[in-house]
Amino acid sequence: MTAINQRYDFVFLFDVKDGNPNGDPDAGNIPRMDFQTGQGLVTDVCIKRKVRNYVSIVKEDQPPYEIYVKDRAVLNHQHARAYDALGINPVSKKESPGVLEWMCQNFYDIRTFGAMMATEVNAGSVRGPVQLSFARSIDPIVHAEHTLARMATTNERDMEKGQTLGRKYTIPYALYRLHGFISAPFAKKTGFTQSDLDLFWEALINLFEHDRASARGWMSVCGLYVFQHESALGNTHAYELFDRIQVQKKENLDFSRDLDDYTIQVDNTDLPVGVNLIQLVKRASFSKFSLAR
Repeated sequence: MTAINQRYDFVFLFDVKDGNPNGDPDAGNIPRMDFQTGQGLVTDVCIKRKVRNYVSIVKEDQPPYEIYVKDRAVLNHQHARAYDALGINPVSKKESPGVLEWMCQNFYDIRTFGAMMATEVNAGSVRGPVQLSFARSIDPIVHAEHTLARMATTNERDMEKGQTLGRKYTIPYALYRLHGFISAPFAKKTGFTQSDLDLFWEALINLFEHDRASARGWMSVCGLYVFQHESALGNTHAYELFDRIQVQKKENLDFSRDLDDYTIQVDNTDLPVGVNLIQLVKRASFSKFSLAR
């Protein structure tokens, strides 16, 4: 299949209830936040990890949907596979012809997000077509700290110490908004196809279905609004399109505890020429979809 030839910009909404969507290891694993505004943050890397995990489950980590960045992967070993497949000896630190193409063809996350692979076994580097912003909560977050007690012990020596205490941080409720961008010119460089794009939308829609953990509480997808451009370079600026999706807390509420405490307004009137708005998820209403044209 050929690479996609249209640009996409999208708004992705998700929420968390009684959980920690993305802990900060530099701050004792409290939920990440903007300490000036108090808004919660979820990194792009966190979202990409969940996309990778979903694709790995669905495609069983088989070519051409292998995952390059995964737990305990030795990246040089992955690069060496490309050289072996092409019958090339990686004798220098200069990338050999065909190696980058082989990596893009076999690894879904390289085709999607790109990768820096200029290591000891040099496989080059490529910028991926799919780029994500940090997700930011609509309102400031307040996190709660919980003390946990462990009744059992690992060995008999620890029995005398009594209960082992730990801590857990949760957010009562927060609604997050993320902006995404998909570039057709960069898709051409990695070979990112329509099938790859449909799989990416599928992964976002099901992002939390196979990512459940007590630490993350209840997380769900609340909205996925895709602006499809007719041209490869796009038909208008992304910020003009993102302004059409307005999310606000309802009046007379001191705090929010559910998605129903917000209003989501979508302005799909008088869209710029060459732009189409596709609502793949609207207030967690799931449906079959295809963006093929």
